[in-house]
Amino acid sequence: MKLAIQGTCLCKAVTLGATRLPRQVTQCNCSVCRRYGTLWAYYKRSAVEITAARGSLAHYSVRAKGLKFVRCQACGCVICWDSRSKDPDRRLGINTRLLDPALMAGVPVKVLDGDKTWRTLGTYAKPEIWISPPPVARRSR
Repeated sequence: MKLAIQGTCLCKAVTLGATRLPRQVTQCNCSVCRRYGTLWAYYKRSAVEITAARGSLAHYSVRAKGLKFVRCQACGCVICWDSRSKDPDRRLGINTRLLDPALMAGVPVKVLDGDKTWRTLGTYAKPEIWISPPPVARRSR
């Protein structure tokens, strides 16, 4: 699979990538997402590659048949959410906070009210959430 964008968890035990740069990412305020601080990009499962050694991933579900939130067992970084469907074209959300920040800096962020209305509240683009601005030169006195 040819990947357009890649990333890793903090300890580099898990790598992930997608076949295309996301068109936008979603900032959700549901009870899980706001705690994780993730920015999600959605793909067909067949367009995403996640590589991890056996036993290095753990998952959590709020409900027994609900989405699985997958994280690195070692460093705790949230990797993705996945459904329980076996369909290779099922939808999957990957945590774009793990991806290359230079490539993500121009991607717009959609703000979703996943807590109550499931409506889009707005969209913004802030490259500084991905890459720190250069330091301001101090003037000598």
